[in-house]
Amino acid sequence: MFARKKFENHYEGAIEPFKIIGNVYFIGTTPASSHLVDTGEGLIVIDTGYSDTLFLLINSIYKLGFSPYDIKYIIHTHWHGDHTEATAALAHLTGAKTFIGEKDAEKVQKYFTPDVLLKEGDVVKLGNTEIEVMETPGHTKGTISLFFETEENGMRYNVGTFGGAGANTLKKGCFDYEECRTGYRDSLRRLREKKVDVFIGNHVWNNDTEGKGEILKTTGENKFVDDKIWHQFLDFCENRLDQVIESESQTLR
Repeated sequence: MFARKKFENHYEGAIEPFKIIGNVYFIGTTPASSHLVDTGEGLIVIDTGYSDTLFLLINSIYKLGFSPYDIKYIIHTHWHGDHTEATAALAHLTGAKTFIGEKDAEKVQKYFTPDVLLKEGDVVKLGNTEIEVMETPGHTKGTISLFFETEENGMRYNVGTFGGAGANTLKKGCFDYEECRTGYRDSLRRLREKKVDVFIGNHVWNNDTEGKGEILKTTGENKFVDDKIWHQFLDFCENRLDQVIESESQTLR
């Protein structure tokens, strides 16, 4: 867990789509996670991935028995291309409204023009689903994290994702904005206050999406239901930031 695979071509990281829990599905790839939420009154897609894997995303939606033409909303965790490159084409195909954190609105213009800008405390409602928005800057200035409830077998679960866990933009010379490290650490503090039963990764390495998906497929045991992994991952993120800072200080010695 917490290790990232790399591919020469993004589409080589295809993953068979699957239901995670309740109305939540994985439709992404190893290089770029995407999730689908069936609200009963239309579909929500969280992050679209790279442009050269759009065909995989659309195929995954069909494989799960849904139609991409039922996508109503596309929500983005932040502006980077691995989360947004496919959006313009998907929105053009489906007519879906596009959402992103308001502080990422300018930079995401490289990939698409958003319809709705989100801020702290906003709630995106569609059908049986209400997605709470938390501003969690650091990885980018406008990174948002998302939280909502799902139900399975009469049980309710709190679903959450950290919208920008990557440390690449926390290194000197790669900052998305100057106060990114302070923002990232404060975001981690606030995220720790959330109760998350089902952690869906912003990338598959965040929560071992592939491994847990295979266990679910072969045994029926749902490892995604785990109220401890959320805090373990946030601790990992903070430790990694500390390592980035320490490595820079050692270079200066």
